[in-house]
Amino acid sequence: MVTFVVLFLIGLFLVIRSVAALRVAGLKFFTTASWPPAITEHSDFGIAAIVYYTVEIALIALVIAVPVSIATALFVAEYAPRQVRRPLTSLVDLLAAVPSLIYGLWGFFYLQPRMIGVSEWLNAHLGFIPIFQVTQKLFSSSPFIAGVVVSLMVIPISTSVMREVFSQTPQGEKEAALALGGTRWGMIRKVVLPFGVGGMIGGSMLGLGRALGETIAVAIIISPILIISPHILQSGGNSVAAWIALRFSESTGGLPLSALMAAGLTLFLLTLVVNTIASFIVSRSRSGSGIEI
Repeated sequence: MVTFVVLFLIGLFLVIRSVAALRVAGLKFFTTASWPPAITEHSDFGIAAIVYYTVEIALIALVIAVPVSIATALFVAEYAPRQVRRPLTSLVDLLAAVPSLIYGLWGFFYLQPRMIGVSEWLNAHLGFIPIFQVTQKLFSSSPFIAGVVVSLMVIPISTSVMREVFSQTPQGEKEAALALGGTRWGMIRKVVLPFGVGGMIGGSMLGLGRALGETIAVAIIISPILIISPHILQSGGNSVAAWIALRFSESTGGLPLSALMAAGLTLFLLTLVVNTIASFIVSRSRSGSGIEI
């Protein structure tokens, strides 16, 4: 009950502080892709562009993180020797405790120069796909690089959830599959993975929630723009959380601060919907009946 009360109070606070901006902008707040430096009652401002890039970066992170998380969780739960299973589990959990600032700095100074070559290769060989096309040969500070960095922050969370669910697969069913002549991979494919569907979905959605709300790492890496573009390899983008962090010091009060609160309310509702859907899906799965996600 305390959790629900706190959640309700956070939402109520954001709604109250967002009323002024939403009254001025109306529904155009969600469809306008511009944010002037000085917001007034006669300005056109909205979060269409930053919401678009928020979802885009999160999906890129999820596409990379989910397969790695599933493979890592299966290795720890089913393949790793018993004596190294606990250290590996602790190591994965420790990765989730690394501050996002460290990931952002590492991504900006170390990973980004090396990912530019990957971006150029994708553009050269997969440029016929619209998302890999570029209109300008600027590959740094792109949503793709930001998504790769965010995926490294999502992997520990998703892996922990998936590993916990995989480890709860009924031992009798696993032994029965092996006794019938199945290989270890066959047993995993027919028993462990079907049992762990809820855990895989729940871990992925929790990772998506983390990716949607990531702030510092995205703010350090990406070059902020407010133009919606489907080209993930091209420089420029943003996210709701990073935009709030970048503009908060300039918005001392009044309508500009209310507009940022409205952006925060949108992100709050988006993550709330994602996690609610994940909880519903997990609760209806077989693995969800035995574990809380």
